[in-house]
Amino acid sequence: MMRAVKSGPIFSRRVKILLALFVFSLPLVNPWVRGDGVGYYAFGRSILIGGNLDFTKDWLAANSSFRLGRVNSYGYISQNQFTVTGHLDNHFTIGPAILWSPFLLIAHLSVKASQIFGSHVSADGFSSPYRIAMALGTAFYGFLGIWFSFLLAKKYCGEKWAFLAALGIWFASSLPVYMYFNPSWAHAHSAFAVSLFLWYWDRARAARTWAQWLILGVIAGLMMDVYYVNAALLIVPLMESLAGFWDRLKAGEIERIKQLFICNVIFVITILIALAPTFITKKIIYGSFLNLGYTERWFWKSPAFLKVCFSAEHGLFSWTPILILSVAGLVLLRRYDRDLSLFLTGGFLLYLYTIGCYQNWDGISSFGNRFFVSLTPIFVLGLAAFFDWLGRAWQEHRAALFASIVTAALIAWNLGLIFQWGTHLIPARGPISWRDAAYNQVAVVPAQTIRSLKAYFTGRGRLMGHIEQEDLRQLQEQNKEP
Repeated sequence: MMRAVKSGPIFSRRVKILLALFVFSLPLVNPWVRGDGVGYYAFGRSILIGGNLDFTKDWLAANSSFRLGRVNSYGYISQNQFTVTGHLDNHFTIGPAILWSPFLLIAHLSVKASQIFGSHVSADGFSSPYRIAMALGTAFYGFLGIWFSFLLAKKYCGEKWAFLAALGIWFASSLPVYMYFNPSWAHAHSAFAVSLFLWYWDRARAARTWAQWLILGVIAGLMMDVYYVNAALLIVPLMESLAGFWDRLKAGEIERIKQLFICNVIFVITILIALAPTFITKKIIYGSFLNLGYTERWFWKSPAFLKVCFSAEHGLFSWTPILILSVAGLVLLRRYDRDLSLFLTGGFLLYLYTIGCYQNWDGISSFGNRFFVSLTPIFVLGLAAFFDWLGRAWQEHRAALFASIVTAALIAWNLGLIFQWGTHLIPARGPISWRDAAYNQVAVVPAQTIRSLKAYFTGRGRLMGHIEQEDLRQLQEQNKEP
């Protein structure tokens, strides 16, 4: 087991820096509902405003690329968009709407109150107060994901390395795109839910009571309400329990085996109860509790491991190379905590296998491989463990300087690539040319950044409209290809 690390003060200098970075980054939030986000946001808006699951207004008010294939040229929703129950085919998860609900409720009450004093802001869920509340909520949950990841890494690797790792994953992975630029998507919420799950799982790993198993089950259910594929991470407590059963069996502790089995049953039952929002909404929309609405195929016997990791089409490591260090750190963590390394590596590999089997493993329109934003806490801990190993293998202050430089360089590269992706200097869908991307990083991004940032803050509506039209043009061109 890794040596105990002194926790230090709650609000240390590094903790204050993380909080300050979050506050100063809030102007970056983009109150934009588009793409998959239309489906996620529709749950929150329709339930809050209409008290039902009628998504008609959401589909008709959606961005052009989302409407393509869903709304015909006459402005009517296509008949093939309706399910057997007469509801619109909304296969997206309800979890983000659950997490948004406090923010949307505050926005709704504020709009209603302002109307008493003569305000004409519409209380329909589409006006700017609702979208701003949604975007701020997403940023808040994204930061909580980083926060819980930091706390987990700090416990094992110390605050210095945890801080550097948190910064690295925060700004050198796919997270910032879905925490700020596309806040209506589910990935930042997923990072939060998984971080909370793994943090709580770890804090009671030595001796978990039945009540703690129950709480863990609630968090696990929320984690899957937010993003279904997060179910793969249940392998972490499963591996832990199997190891516990084996240890108790060798010691002949039959009574403790029974206790652990009962706790596991409580855990599973609680997960199913916590999944009630998903089961109920799927029953209403599709007529079956277990019909999730997805029609894509899964190729369980031929996972696309190498493509998921290294493809120019949103490969995990090729687009966000800092994660190579994170995965290496998971292996190095074995030197200090064998079980933690084994459990989290198992979670990463099963998640990788699951995404590799998915028909759309590339995420279609995605910055990097967006599915892996869920693994933010695993990547933060792995990166902190890598830096910790580096500090032990090398002179610590030199290792810290080297790690800081590498992290800063990878953040700079990632932010430049985000700029290219967001402004369509590289395609949002399909493979990219790394030669073009590298050229743009040096010759185009520096020259256009100031102008685009000014437009982002002073004329964001026009800029988003231009980006949407360019995205629609590329999508239509791809659909024309044989």
